[in-house]
Amino acid sequence: MNFRFSYLASTLLVALLLSACSSTHVQQVSPTETIVNQSEDDATEARFSQNLNQLIAQIAQTQGIPQASLESGFSDAKTIPSIRKLVLPPSGNFKKNWVAYRKRFIEPVRLKAGKAFWEQNQAFLSKVEQESGVPAEVIVSIIGIETIYGRQTGNFRVKDVLSTLAFSYPDTPNKESREQLFKDQLQELILMCWTEGGGSLPANNSNQGLSPSRFNSCLNQNSSYAGAIGLPQFMPGSIRNFAVDGDGDGRIDLKQSPKDAIASVGNFMKKHGWQPGMPIYFPVQEAAISEARVLADGEPQLKYTIQELITKGILINEQGDLQSGGVEPQSKALIVDLSYPDKDDNDQVRYVVGLNNFLTIVQYNRSYFYAQSIAEFAEALGYKNQSVVPASISKAKSETKASESAKSKPKKTANKKKPRQT
Repeated sequence: MNFRFSYLASTLLVALLLSACSSTHVQQVSPTETIVNQSEDDATEARFSQNLNQLIAQIAQTQGIPQASLESGFSDAKTIPSIRKLVLPPSGNFKKNWVAYRKRFIEPVRLKAGKAFWEQNQAFLSKVEQESGVPAEVIVSIIGIETIYGRQTGNFRVKDVLSTLAFSYPDTPNKESREQLFKDQLQELILMCWTEGGGSLPANNSNQGLSPSRFNSCLNQNSSYAGAIGLPQFMPGSIRNFAVDGDGDGRIDLKQSPKDAIASVGNFMKKHGWQPGMPIYFPVQEAAISEARVLADGEPQLKYTIQELITKGILINEQGDLQSGGVEPQSKALIVDLSYPDKDDNDQVRYVVGLNNFLTIVQYNRSYFYAQSIAEFAEALGYKNQSVVPASISKAKSETKASESAKSKPKKTANKKKPRQT
């Protein structure tokens, strides 16, 4: 996508769908609350039903699913007017505020819950960390910031959310592309629920093995206002592609199984390029703020080598040295801008250097604010934001340096003693 990930709050809500997961940051609700199911006027509902039935017919034909089964599952689907308002961009006078964003998510309640969640799942988190290379602190941070470990998973019926945004997206410049994205996710939901209900794909026009109650329960489960599900807030497409059965019970349950959620987050990050043992970001040297400002173009691309940033004074030599907790000098990075207004409402910016793992977090939720919050939440839990060089590599490099040092030293001649005088 060609927009400024670091601070375009106006596109954050709709951009979430382009990532594999979708956060529910503005919702302060309990998963036990009544699921919202509002409706609009009759004319709107008629157009909605017509478009939904057309998509259902298309999916039934391409997947060989009995159309009547899908129509039954969506017979009570409705648009949700409040959803359309939630995905609208903020007003023109809205100011991006990194300080307020950070304060909202890196706070005592979440941190306390994070430590408790870690203690309860410590052994399994260690196992997933070894298998995926993703630090336990990062996994715990993601689940904590997404839903406070399941406390805030959304209170909208997922089939209504995705149907509303697929066929009744608000009038915005990118309305057409956004509707198509949600249509794709609605199809992913249907296929996910069909298999979760015991049906096979392709279905060959048969309901064999399908439990209608399980199929409908899946369609009716609660989600965020963007259609994200469970503790880690995965979109249906991400559940199908990246979620895994962590507890080994034969099914994936991101709502009730912490192990499934933990393993799925680790798998997602691994599949999206997480580099084990590498840092997430580096702070920018205070004396080089002006240089960092020039390079901060908001594009989520690794453009500059660590050596280039060291030369410009943005980083220090140790950050290009694996043995000092840095990375390879030729590793690439980007400049991240985190804007906020000061007490006098003047625009200010904090800059950091984002590394490969920073962009991996951005793939989870397309926001610089989000990625930096995950990094700092993890640090608050004890994560050391520096490279962890494997012992074998560290030893080999040390031996190589010692060997090179020995070769460079001049050979000493033997000390010939004079004959002892008698």
